[in-house]
Amino acid sequence: FLVPVFYLVVISSDYTGYPFPTAPPVDPFAKIRVDDCGKTKGCFRYGKPGCNAETCDYFLSYRRIGADVEFELSADTDGWVAVGFSSDKKMGGDDVMACVHDDNGRVRIQHFYNVGQWAKEIQRNPARDEEGVFENNRVTCRFKRPVYVPREETIVDLHLSWYYLFAWGPAIQGSITRHDTDSPPVSERVVSIYKYEDIFMPSAAYQTFSSPFCLLLIVALTFYLLMGTP
Repeated sequence: FLVPVFYLVVISSDYTGYPFPTAPPVDPFAKIRVDDCGKTKGCFRYGKPGCNAETCDYFLSYRRIGADVEFELSADTDGWVAVGFSSDKKMGGDDVMACVHDDNGRVRIQHFYNVGQWAKEIQRNPARDEEGVFENNRVTCRFKRPVYVPREETIVDLHLSWYYLFAWGPAIQGSITRHDTDSPPVSERVVSIYKYEDIFMPSAAYQTFSSPFCLLLIVALTFYLLMGTP
């Protein structure tokens, strides 16, 4: 009869020469779509007329997704870009969400509260599903936060309408510093997350001849030159 033969297989714990499996690649940051502005999301553009999320000095979009609001921010800076929710058009007592580019190349979403003219970081951060990227000297990010939160001084209820404060500026070792512009842009009226608009605000470089006074001055000078001096 046949005698069974048993083989002993020895598994060594030495994995030298056998690399561990690599982690799956991280999905690239999906570009911000501006053709949805005013339709499926609200947008604010600050800069050159006709600019988009990659060319505006500052860009923000918002849209409701279930019990959350998704925000997308982008600015021409290597430091930080932020949006503040305010009961007035002035800095102070504001809930602020900022996307900060740190020294390691990452973009982190941080929560601040404006105390007077300076921002204090708040450890309780309502942001989730955060993602961000620093490319072409721009900080761009996307995150969600709940529409409604229990009464909290530093976190506003987005179910209500607020003025939106727009700001961006440099960062030092991952810490935000003073914003780039002396008078950062502010939404003209309170913003409701239930109303999608596409609002453009010309930057200072494109406001020179947009005011009624400047237009009247141009007309007067043109008339003066055409008529000649007496």
